Amino acid sequence: MGLPQPRLPPPALPAGPEVARCRPELRGQKQHQMCRDKRLEISSTKCLSEKTTSWARYPHRMDSLQEQDLRRPNIHRAVGLHPYQPPTLSSLQRLLWVRHAAMLSHIDEVWPNLFLGDAYAARDKSKLLQLGITHVVNVAAGKFQVDTGDKFYRGMPLEYYGVEADDNPFFDLSVYFLPVARYIRTALNFPQGRVLVHCAMGVSRSATVVLAFLMIYENMTLEEAIQTVQAHRAICPNSGFLRQLQVLDNRLGRETRRF
Repeated sequence: MGLPQPRLPPPALPAGPEVARCRPELRGQKQHQMCRDKRLEISSTKCLSEKTTSWARYPHRMDSLQEQDLRRPNIHRAVGLHPYQPPTLSSLQRLLWVRHAAMLSHIDEVWPNLFLGDAYAARDKSKLLQLGITHVVNVAAGKFQVDTGDKFYRGMPLEYYGVEADDNPFFDLSVYFLPVARYIRTALNFPQGRVLVHCAMGVSRSATVVLAFLMIYENMTLEEAIQTVQAHRAICPNSGFLRQLQVLDNRLGRETRRF
């Protein structure tokens, strides 16, 4: 006759409100699973609340994309079964070949009060006044590129922001993503604020920073941002810029725990 097997006590659970709904009459794996899920739910909520509060309290810490506090303003997304996977470079290039805009013009409104254009539009002062442009972002600034600047717009009721970027796949445009996005956001927050972002052709450099703005401040994925802009203007960021946008998309998705 064998000896009776000792009865092991159930796993110890931390005291507190998070286990108040754990039913002691349930035994074994089912009880353990219910309690663990409850603890994970409360822990996730507390962590999210603390991080969101930290972002609101220290906005100046967003000076670098390496900062942990850079995240999308709206992080509530439907929960799926698999983590978000950024699109591949080939799928992005195929998406860019889909021409939603009827034709390429000098300037197009791609988001409310946000315009994307070329050098011709940037130099057309009468057109800028007609559209009520209050801020100009030149992503092809420099003596040998689109050389406008504050001097060119002197006497006009607008502000100028210049970035000396090359339309080269090896040029690191990502270092300007957050500063330019912040500038655009601030400009659009002005009463009657209307922003023109341009480069030479208005399809690569300027389009890239507009996409970054939509991703950072308008809670869009990279694919959503491309589709939004392409509905109004045909764009074609070079392969290097697309890879940099992929990195941004992945980082934003990871830091907001997008699923």
